[in-house]
Amino acid sequence: MENDTQNSFEIDGSMISLDELISSYNQSKSEKNVEKKATKKRKQEQALKPYQAELIKLQRHIENSNQKMIILFEGRDAAGKGGTIRRVTRYMNEKHYRIVALGKPTEDQKTQWFYQKYISHFPRGGEITLFDRSWYNRAMVESVFGFCTQREYDDFMSGVKGFENDLTKQGVVLIKLYFSVTKDEQARRFERRKTDPLRQWKLSEIDVQAQDRWDDFTETKYNMLKQTNSHNAPWTVIRSNDKQKARFEALKVILNSIDYDDRDDTLDYSLDPEVVISGSREIEIMEAQRSKSGKFIG
Repeated sequence: MENDTQNSFEIDGSMISLDELISSYNQSKSEKNVEKKATKKRKQEQALKPYQAELIKLQRHIENSNQKMIILFEGRDAAGKGGTIRRVTRYMNEKHYRIVALGKPTEDQKTQWFYQKYISHFPRGGEITLFDRSWYNRAMVESVFGFCTQREYDDFMSGVKGFENDLTKQGVVLIKLYFSVTKDEQARRFERRKTDPLRQWKLSEIDVQAQDRWDDFTETKYNMLKQTNSHNAPWTVIRSNDKQKARFEALKVILNSIDYDDRDDTLDYSLDPEVVISGSREIEIMEAQRSKSGKFIG
């Protein structure tokens, strides 16, 4: 009893044990951390709103001028593509954009021209199509996991630049974004998907193997950038370890892609060079890494 008394404290007329006091303190600290994170997230989302308002103007300009825009969101699993797409489209007029995330090809699609399943989702005049993974699946996932033959891969890599040049010559605004995340950060996000019931649906069998095939994906990324980066359809690489920065910069890349009416010139549209890297510059960085260490890093 004496020991219990020594390890108890009177607070507001009630006795509380040391263990209860520590537990209460830890709970209070945890709640404060959650509240702090929620406040930070709200501020970050508020900071996006002026640029999301600009995206509405851009969308209206595309509609009024009968233009067509295609935005490709590529990158490793858990690189932040889906979250960025949601921020891009959050306040847009849903009648004039579509988000396309295609699953495995059907048996009929396997017999069709490779691009046919994508072309069926292309924008009409005045529309924007956002591809959450695109025809570059062939250059990345299908190639790494053997879902296509070597000949199918080679045919794609040799023909995609011509396909995209035809699109841009016909006036389509084509934006190609590659979201680049580090191996450690990808592993952290996968672990969160495993333990968070609200995110478990995101974890696929391909995701489970992504870490083991990291080097294969890196090699394939380099080949894709090297062979498909072009003047008419360049790649823009977004460093996405910091999701909020990645989203913010991706919005600015899109806003900088065309001139549109009533642009708010008081906003800062300059790109962060630590987050946004041109495809040609990324190729140089990767080649320098290989020269120095004998392999690509990421």
